[in-house]
Amino acid sequence: MIRFDDRVAIVTGAGVGLGRCHALGLAERGAKVVVNDLGASTDGASTGSDAAQKVVAEIEAMGGEAIAHGADVSNADQVNDMVAKTMEKWGRIDILINNAGILRDKTFGKMSMDDFRKVVDVHLIGTANCCHAVWPHMRAAQYGRIVVTTSASGLYGNFGQSNYGAAKAGVMGLMNVLHLEGARDNIRVNTLAPTAATRMTENLMPPEALELLKPETITPGVLYLVSEDGPSRKILGAGAGHFALTRVYETPGALIEGDITPEAVAAQWAQISAPEGQEELNDAFGQTRKFALSAAKAKSIKLDW
Repeated sequence: MIRFDDRVAIVTGAGVGLGRCHALGLAERGAKVVVNDLGASTDGASTGSDAAQKVVAEIEAMGGEAIAHGADVSNADQVNDMVAKTMEKWGRIDILINNAGILRDKTFGKMSMDDFRKVVDVHLIGTANCCHAVWPHMRAAQYGRIVVTTSASGLYGNFGQSNYGAAKAGVMGLMNVLHLEGARDNIRVNTLAPTAATRMTENLMPPEALELLKPETITPGVLYLVSEDGPSRKILGAGAGHFALTRVYETPGALIEGDITPEAVAAQWAQISAPEGQEELNDAFGQTRKFALSAAKAKSIKLDW
C-alpha cells in the first residue's frame, strides 16, 4: 500500500479543486501537508479567500497535520518564506506538487502582453520558484518527489490560450532538465497533464462531462507519481479515471548529402517525417550524437562518440 507516513508535502493552489484533492489525498495516507493558496480568482486577482485554512481544518479533522501558507508562487521571496516555515515546522520537505494556476484567455491578437506575462509568471516561473526553493533541501536529504502540472493546451494547443499553452509547454522542458539533474540525489520529477472539472473548466464543458471529470479521479495518479517507488520523467495524462502517458518521439529522419537546400529538404520530406523507427531521446545531446554519427557514417569518418 502506498503511504506517506513521516513525509512532508507542499501542494500549491491547494485551496480548491485539484490542489485540494491532492492535499487531502496525501494527508489521508499519512503525509504532513503545507496547503498553499493565494486565495485568488481564476484570473489571479486576489479575493482574500480562507480556502487554504478550510483545507487545513479538513485535514486536522481526519487526524492529520497541516499548515496553510498564502505565498504567491510567482514571488520568489514569498515562496522562500513558505519553504523556510515548512523546514522550521517539520525539518524536511519530501514532496512538492506544483498545481497553482490562473487563466487569462484571449486570442493572441487581442491579448495584452501583461496578461501573457502574468500567466507565464504563475505557471512557469511559479513552478520554477517552488522547485528552486525546495531543491537544496531535497538534495541534502538525498530524496525528493516533484510533480509539475502541464496541460493538453501546452502539449497539443488550444484556441485562445497562447499564454497558458506556452507556460504549460515550458514546465515540460523544466521537468526534463530537473529529472537529469536530480537523478543522482534520488529526486524524481514528473509531469501531470490533468483534465478535470474545476473553476477553470466549469464553463467549458457540459454538465455530464463535469460529473465524470471530478478532481478525485486524478489525484490517485499524482499520489503514485510522488510515491517512494514512483517513476521519473513521465508525462501522465489523467481524467475521469483514465490515465495515459504522453511521449515525445523523433523520427529517424533523412541525411541530405551533397547540396543541402530547401528543395532537397522538400524532396526528402516523406522520409524525414516517416514514423517507422521513431524513438525517445534521453537528452539534448542524444539528438546531436544521432545527427553527427549519421553524417560521419555517410562520409566514412570514424567518430568515436
